[in-house]
Amino acid sequence: MGRFLLFIGIFTIQFPDLMNPPPIAIITGAYGAIGKAISLQMVQKGYTTVLSGKDESKLKSTVDEIRKITGNPNVRFEAVDLSLKSGIKAMADRWDGPLHLLINNACTAPRQRTETSEGIEMEFATNVLGYFWMIVYFRKFLQYQEDARIINVASYWAGELDLNDLEFKIRRYDNDTAYRQSKQADRMLTAAFAEKLKKYGIAINSCHPGDVNSKLSNSLGFGGHETPAEGAVTPVWLATDPALKGITGKYFANKSESFCQFSQDTKAIEELYATCEGY
Repeated sequence: MGRFLLFIGIFTIQFPDLMNPPPIAIITGAYGAIGKAISLQMVQKGYTTVLSGKDESKLKSTVDEIRKITGNPNVRFEAVDLSLKSGIKAMADRWDGPLHLLINNACTAPRQRTETSEGIEMEFATNVLGYFWMIVYFRKFLQYQEDARIINVASYWAGELDLNDLEFKIRRYDNDTAYRQSKQADRMLTAAFAEKLKKYGIAINSCHPGDVNSKLSNSLGFGGHETPAEGAVTPVWLATDPALKGITGKYFANKSESFCQFSQDTKAIEELYATCEGY
């Protein structure tokens, strides 16, 4: 990202390069351990970064902290309940201008089954439908941008998806099972969207971030052996490495492509996508 320099005697005045403005990124779940680390690293890489999440006070404090660390004013927030279709649509309706990068990172794992105000089980609404709706509503801002990318933060801890009981209305709710199901769904939807977004020039991939001790991992009964900064490395690499331009529909871990068995079941992927469309 260039700058115009004007020399006046011994003084140098630096102006932003208005012909090459920085790319714009949205990070969801931006004040959690990994989300904050991703947001900080994206700002450090020169992106105009928009932090999104439900808690406005946490968003504001995170923005202030990142500005203080980086000295970069190009970071702001959008308060939005990422478990609600209406909230995500409203955010998209007030969005103005292009978008170059979307990192879907928001995640929850409540120990008791709860429902959103729209009547959807909370974990499925946030971890799966939230990703789905963000992609659907923000696609029009991403399309045809240079090297537009979507990153779905998923997990290696994935499985047990039941297409007949996505909201645990039949099964006994267990937040670990619901989490694993949601991360399998995220990896499957990545494969589904890869085909649908190609014509718009948008690449989409999923990844396992690092194992970080966080509110989320604690809710699932785990700790974590990596720092938030280490946990953010793979998502940020996947979002920004020039060598990955045009790569789409893949799953990554530890900065390497990894085989995803869930992306092989075309019938189940189509069924999941159609089900999400119906919400």
